[in-house]
Amino acid sequence: MIQYIADRDHYVQVLQRCATVKHDLWIGTSDLKDLYVENHKGIRCSVEPFLAVLDRLLKQGVEIHLLHAKEPGDNFRADFDKYPSLWSNLQRRLCPRVHFKILIFDNCVAYIGSANLTGAGIGMKSDGNHNFEAGILTDDPTLVDLAANHFDSVFGGLHCRGCKRKGYCGDRIK
Repeated sequence: MIQYIADRDHYVQVLQRCATVKHDLWIGTSDLKDLYVENHKGIRCSVEPFLAVLDRLLKQGVEIHLLHAKEPGDNFRADFDKYPSLWSNLQRRLCPRVHFKILIFDNCVAYIGSANLTGAGIGMKSDGNHNFEAGILTDDPTLVDLAANHFDSVFGGLHCRGCKRKGYCGDRIK
């Protein structure tokens, strides 16, 4: 499968897929904000912070790697503080050079595209409010491996030694 993803399909095809992972979820994004998602419980549908989804996944034993470029704002931090399991179980790294948007689902499916992990980028914003985004969702083993290797090289600090932007790095990986 190689599927072109545009605009609202980022929410339907990419973000909602996060809740279904069984083992590993890797998220790489430049910008990270207080993103909300639909929560279908019984016959009622409500919204909840995306961090609640990550919290549930961590409690189910899913390993989550989050890589982003800058500290999120106050609203995100307030939501983050509501989920203590995120504090100790979420594997999070900051790198000011990260601009890619990559999500890897159970090391079998990858999203590679333009959408940040924000309401306007990949979230539930209405047609008149969301960004125009584009990406590819694929289970092609070569593309998944290439995206995972790229993500892992940054997450693991492979590029830190020769980085010329250390002055902007508040939380050095290495």
